[in-house]
Amino acid sequence: MARGVLHPKIYDTEASGDLLTLASMTGFARADATLGPLSWTWEVKSVNGRALDVRCRLPSGLEALELPARQLVAARLKRGNVNLALQVSRAASATLYRLNRELLHQLAGIVREAEEIVDAAAPRIDGLLGLRGVIEVVEAEDSASDRQARDALMLESLGVALDRLAAARLEEGVRLGAVLEAQIAEMDRLTGQAAAAAAARPETLKARLREQIAALMEAGAGLPEERLAQEVALLVTRGDVREELDRLRSHIAAGRELLTAGDPAGAGRRLDFLSQEFNREANTLCSKSGDVELTRIGLDLKLVIDRFREQVQ
Repeated sequence: MARGVLHPKIYDTEASGDLLTLASMTGFARADATLGPLSWTWEVKSVNGRALDVRCRLPSGLEALELPARQLVAARLKRGNVNLALQVSRAASATLYRLNRELLHQLAGIVREAEEIVDAAAPRIDGLLGLRGVIEVVEAEDSASDRQARDALMLESLGVALDRLAAARLEEGVRLGAVLEAQIAEMDRLTGQAAAAAAARPETLKARLREQIAALMEAGAGLPEERLAQEVALLVTRGDVREELDRLRSHIAAGRELLTAGDPAGAGRRLDFLSQEFNREANTLCSKSGDVELTRIGLDLKLVIDRFREQVQ
């Protein structure tokens, strides 16, 4: 058999030495190869999935490639719904044909029998040869070693396609990482605003309480300063958001660490869990807030967190 010719790799993630920390689960790649009269194309695409789910579509007679193909995918990818499709064609010049003598004899007998019943011209030989099944395509008989060489080269070309897919997913991961970085920076900014608004709350609450008391007191009698301080302290305690702000800062630090950690496979799940924690603290912040400004900041924070979680998922 002729030696196979593979198209060169576009991406080589192992040789780059600069592995990215985040990988998307979506991507598409293909690889072509030839071996003598045979040519084939692998198409590989992946979309989001909670785990690794591989589906293969192989031509008849090549089912033995499915198990090693799945193993190649599992060695390179950890998550995503991955679809493999193999298309094989043979050069027309290499196609062999043969005459189906048995069928042709049957047709000739039918023609002779028909001539005895119907007065009509006999069919021409080209008409008989044009009937389905009279001319058969002969599949080339490959030896065991030829089939082994063919399968090995097909799997090698699948590896090329998977390398390209992994590289495409890493490139997409770079873009997603930049988006997530920006969203975490926005959370950090809003958390700082929330902290500043919360720090000003005691004096705001005290002034508001004075106004309310003044409106209720008909005779203008004042409330003792000690009682006013007690009421303010009670309101401040009920609306104390320092713990929520501390946890938000901790989650922000954890998110930044995950975006730069060398664990692309596990970063997605951890970031998804972290986004739930972000949302929990933002909800508590809004529920405790008795201030319009702090509520606005909390709602803006929830909006950013929702976008963050969508990107992570």
